[in-house]
Amino acid sequence: MPQAPTFISSSDAIAQSLCDFITKSPTPFHATQTARQLFLEAGFTLLNEGEDWQIEAQSAYVITRNDSSIIAFRTGSDLTQGMQMIGAHTDSPCLRIKPNPEVKKHGYLQLGVEVYGGALYQPWLDRDLSIAGRVSGVNKQGHVISELIDFKRPIAIIPNLAIHLERDANSKRAINPQQHLPLILGNAGDKSFEQLLIDHCEKDLEKVLEFELSVYDTQKPNITGLNGEFVCAARLDNLLSTYIGARALIDTQSEQASLFVSTDHEEVGSASACGAQGPFLRNVLERLINDNTSLTQFIGRSSMLSCDNAHGIHPNYADKHDQNHGPILNQGPVIKINQNQRYATTSVSSAKFQQRCESAGVPIQKFVTRSDMGCGSTIGPITATELGIETLDLGAPQWAMHSIRETAGTQDCEYLYQAACAFIR
Repeated sequence: MPQAPTFISSSDAIAQSLCDFITKSPTPFHATQTARQLFLEAGFTLLNEGEDWQIEAQSAYVITRNDSSIIAFRTGSDLTQGMQMIGAHTDSPCLRIKPNPEVKKHGYLQLGVEVYGGALYQPWLDRDLSIAGRVSGVNKQGHVISELIDFKRPIAIIPNLAIHLERDANSKRAINPQQHLPLILGNAGDKSFEQLLIDHCEKDLEKVLEFELSVYDTQKPNITGLNGEFVCAARLDNLLSTYIGARALIDTQSEQASLFVSTDHEEVGSASACGAQGPFLRNVLERLINDNTSLTQFIGRSSMLSCDNAHGIHPNYADKHDQNHGPILNQGPVIKINQNQRYATTSVSSAKFQQRCESAGVPIQKFVTRSDMGCGSTIGPITATELGIETLDLGAPQWAMHSIRETAGTQDCEYLYQAACAFIR
């Protein structure tokens, strides 16, 4: 049985535990592995999609797909009465290693990269970079195996070009990802990148067949600001929501069933077997509620909190926000609204959620993008479309979204946690 809930009680503790989670989670594979371990340590039972399930009332379960998406749920006292669901995503914009990446040029070993998602290019330059992800190959017994790896230490860099060689770089430089973003690993030697991977794998790997590897910044997350107001880290979008959502489900028990889902591939549209537009969540729900009429009734009694970070107003770029909708860091989570359905919030889902937050003492802000600017989206509209579930889009405000290092408010980590717990209860 799951352990009794232990609530995190301070913004500093939540922010620091978030930093620890991010450090262990350089890729969606590692984020899923780290979250799964949190659930298992809390007493959740691990399920396998390829096996029969024996689901019991007042019990807790966790399941993963593709090693990069995760669902955990509590059954409550009566599953048919619906679920309170929290959704997030495990992926972040980054650089991914190409299948045939090696380039030896002017005496250096380089790796070609492909940009994943809408990444800002410039912040990737002059950083201490490492590589992590999933490697698949054949072991010495001839079996195909997969393993998660993480070099952890800095092994690569993408150097800037000196301003002496491009005097107008500050005003005119454009970064071409094909030409300017290949990694430099070091001076060219005899050892291939495949051999480097084999040497780093802990399993008995003899030959690498495929890999899915991400580049990441080795600088650790940190609490900063004169009074520790900010948490600065890679992948806050959206590991902040993933961690807070997971902790809220672990720490909160209710008679009503509850669920947490964090899926891969949101940054590239969510259209995959393990993405929010794929069948993962519906497949799980269909195994819990096994006829169409009952499932429709179940969804009608359920609601979804789509949790993904929001754009906090930047004091140096305040004109990028609508004058009445500029969320401030450390002033509470942000309800995101868009009339063109880029966010799934409705007046009903918003009103219900605001009432819960008011009862919990959590301040709420609202975000609407400028009328003359485009608007991003989340898993919210996708999940609402796929399931027909009442949905609200919410997120902690942050700066520098999609940069290699982002900033959020430490107090907002606590506010979001309290809001998520209030939603589940």
